Amino acid sequence: MKNTRKATIQDLQQLAELFDQYRIFYHKDSDIPAAKNFLTERIQTKDSEIFVAESEGMLVGFVQLYPLFSSTRMKRYWLLNDLYVDENYRGKGFSKELIDNAKELAKLTDAAGILLETGKTNDIGNKLYPSCGFEIYDEVNFYEWTNK
Repeated sequence: MKNTRKATIQDLQQLAELFDQYRIFYHKDSDIPAAKNFLTERIQTKDSEIFVAESEGMLVGFVQLYPLFSSTRMKRYWLLNDLYVDENYRGKGFSKELIDNAKELAKLTDAAGILLETGKTNDIGNKLYPSCGFEIYDEVNFYEWTNK
């Protein structure tokens, strides 16, 4: 079993570096100080839940979830917004362990479930999520409005 746990403020430096790698993966400019500020705020205000994966004392991955609510179900949902494992540690089960942490959070909070989205071209994610019990929900159209 891999070592995964809830992130703490003491993880901030390594977590910010992983978060920066995650953002670079999604074609954003590197900005570790901004990543550190963003994550500090998330941890201090408790408006997200972050779990980290460790190997030999180093953080190698993380998952970040945000709370949502379903009016029709009258329950919380969790949005699995961010999942990242350092490329040198992929294929070793860290992602599945982090997803297990997310599932446990959903159970502990009596949530209706976990939602996520990933790109159609994300071959790794599109294999990983079904293997972890997620199903494609294609009964709705997904729209986005951005405040530019």
